[in-house]
Amino acid sequence: MTTKHIDIRRLEDLNKLRSAPKLTKEQSKLLLTELINIINKSEWLTIGVMSPSLKKGINAIRKIEQKFEYDEMRCITIPRKDGPIFLKANQKTGEIHARIEFGLGEGILISCQNFDNSLNTKTIGPFPLDFFD
Repeated sequence: MTTKHIDIRRLEDLNKLRSAPKLTKEQSKLLLTELINIINKSEWLTIGVMSPSLKKGINAIRKIEQKFEYDEMRCITIPRKDGPIFLKANQKTGEIHARIEFGLGEGILISCQNFDNSLNTKTIGPFPLDFFD
C-alpha cells in the first residue's frame, strides 16, 4: 500500500520508508535523474521487488530492463502458490528468484554493484512499482 504524497526531494529521503510513497511527476523526475547518475557509475544492479503478486513484480523488473536497455533476466525460482511476493533479480547472473513473503511493504529496491569492492554498494528505494513506466 502506498502512502500519501510526502516531502521527497532526494533519493536518501526514501531510505526511511518501509513502503514506496506516492510520488508527484516532479518528484519522480528529480529522483530518476539522481538515480540514473548513480546507476551509470555501477557495473550491475540487483533489484528487490516487494509486490502483491508475481505478475506485478515481474512487470516492474521488465520496465527497468526496458528503461536502461538491459538484457531480459530469466525467472529461476517461482512460488507454486499466489501471495505477496519478494523478487530478487541479479543483472550480473541474469537470474530472478521469487518467494512468497508476508509482512513486506510494497516497492522496488535497487542496489548498485561494482567489481571494485572498495566502492560502497548503495541500496536505494523503495520506489513505486510503476516508477519506471
